[in-house]
Amino acid sequence: MRSRLGSLLAFMPLAVWTVMHLWNNLSAFQGAAAWQTAVTEHAHPLAQLFTSIIVLLPLVLHTIWGLNRLRTARVNVQNYTFFANLKYILQRLSAVGLMAFLGAHIWLAMLHPRLQEGHAEPFAEIAKEMHHHTPTLVVYSLGTLAVAYHLANGISTFAMGWGLVVSRRALKKLEVATYGVFVVLLAMSWASIYALWSAGR
Repeated sequence: MRSRLGSLLAFMPLAVWTVMHLWNNLSAFQGAAAWQTAVTEHAHPLAQLFTSIIVLLPLVLHTIWGLNRLRTARVNVQNYTFFANLKYILQRLSAVGLMAFLGAHIWLAMLHPRLQEGHAEPFAEIAKEMHHHTPTLVVYSLGTLAVAYHLANGISTFAMGWGLVVSRRALKKLEVATYGVFVVLLAMSWASIYALWSAGR
């Protein structure tokens, strides 16, 4: 039951918000003003607080739950070389990378500018970093790869854990859908990165 609740906590607020965040970042193709409005501005001061609670609290709880699962994980791919076992390992590895990426991203892109400088992160600054600072480009490319995989595979786990798919045929369809979600999320992520990189010339 605890595993199902942890999966639900991740899926409902975090998956939905991640897709919305990626979609908003695609506004970088429309320029600085559009990106600034879509990504960093809120209609009401309380909206930012409300969004932070909805996103950050489940993220912290899911991270704690995930760390406990990492601690108790038993890797058996050397004995059972099934693709499902490989996905199990990749899910755990992506979680580790994701924790590091999100920690840095939340601090540098959200908390530090607002708490230390009194404003949201400027478009020009992140675009410049993306284009002229190769480690930033690499970290965001790999970090969003981890996001896409972890979320897509997590949706699959959520559907199976909650009994939404049970038959072999449904599981096959779910696997195809998981690949589709992964490709779409990765395309959105890397397209946003490309738009920021291009703007930073």
